[in-house]
Amino acid sequence: MAKLETSLIHEGQEFNTSKAVVSPIYQTSTYLADADLSTYIHAATAPKYPEFYHRHGNPTSSQVAKVIANLERTDDALVLSTGMAAISTAILAVVKAGDHIIAQHAHYSGTTLFFKNFLSEYGIEVTQIDQTDNNAFTEAIRPNTKLIYVETPSNPNLDITDLAFVGALGKKHNILTMADNTFASPINQTPREFGIDIIIHSATKYLGGHSDLTAGVVCGDKDYIEKVWQRSLVLGAALSPFDSWLLLRGLKTLALRVRQINENAATLALWLDQHDLVKNVAYVGLPSHPQYELAQKQMKGTTGMLCLEIAGVDEEEAYKRAQSILSNLRVFINAASLGGVESLVVHPASMWGAHHSDSQKQTSGITKGLLRVSVGIEHVDDLIADFKQAFEKVRLTSLEEGIPSAL
Repeated sequence: MAKLETSLIHEGQEFNTSKAVVSPIYQTSTYLADADLSTYIHAATAPKYPEFYHRHGNPTSSQVAKVIANLERTDDALVLSTGMAAISTAILAVVKAGDHIIAQHAHYSGTTLFFKNFLSEYGIEVTQIDQTDNNAFTEAIRPNTKLIYVETPSNPNLDITDLAFVGALGKKHNILTMADNTFASPINQTPREFGIDIIIHSATKYLGGHSDLTAGVVCGDKDYIEKVWQRSLVLGAALSPFDSWLLLRGLKTLALRVRQINENAATLALWLDQHDLVKNVAYVGLPSHPQYELAQKQMKGTTGMLCLEIAGVDEEEAYKRAQSILSNLRVFINAASLGGVESLVVHPASMWGAHHSDSQKQTSGITKGLLRVSVGIEHVDDLIADFKQAFEKVRLTSLEEGIPSAL
């Protein structure tokens, strides 16, 4: 079996039937049918058939799916138009009215909204628990529990879920387990190693890596992926040919990008953790992280994601300073998303404010002084210098206003 870096370049080449070194973009909605009726019937009904109609499949999408399935060590995968398309379609392929899902308090906001506002309207119950407490998963199990859905590290607070425990618990009680692996990427973590049945990604993030596409992917056993594909036909979330091609291109450099991002993030996190304007840094690679040992056990690398809590005498002062830092950063871009080659920073309480109640934000660790950082591949010296100059401007402003606290 080829090494990871090699498979990222060459996996799935059987779907490129041209002589082009770079797989073509199949910019077509439909394909010429063979004269043989039985062949046409097979093309129309076979799961993920790549040359019948775009909503059914596409040669480049098939190649991308093969690469990612290999990365996540699953039998098969299906690429879809967005991360939320992957999440929602994957879940709807498992549960129906009357079923129960165990989820976490800390999830991507879109996932939380799907659990809270969508599934409840269709008679599907969701219990959200503290992902850091293994016993909470066990205690939440009901006779109608069909799915345990986890996300680790979690967005935005970087809590860790014990994948081996969840995987074993699911097997013991015949409950499917599903993990959102977006924050880690398959370079840093492969949930399948720990018994997780289904792996989800917002491929918009690390897998694509260049902030120029939206995509999602579901990885799992072949029979399950066929169910997801059947759901996708009626939900209509096929990945566009061009985005599929962009994703294939991005995957070729995934290992290189993620390893550089890991190195940058670890260095930046350590520097931030020692700064007097920073109350706390949440980063899975820091020994100060409360689940550092678990992260070391189940992650091969770390992640480019970190959160920093800005210091202040109260929450309002911390909020004011966080906003000042955002406005003064020059290398870090204040923009949604993550996992690209460029470094991004957002204020979660503002970005998700309309979607979360105050109690939900508190439970998820989203405070007014919290900043979420996605570290890119720029030179780490420039990343540190950017925060340094932004902090200095906050320091000068505070002194001018006569507020010397936390300085």
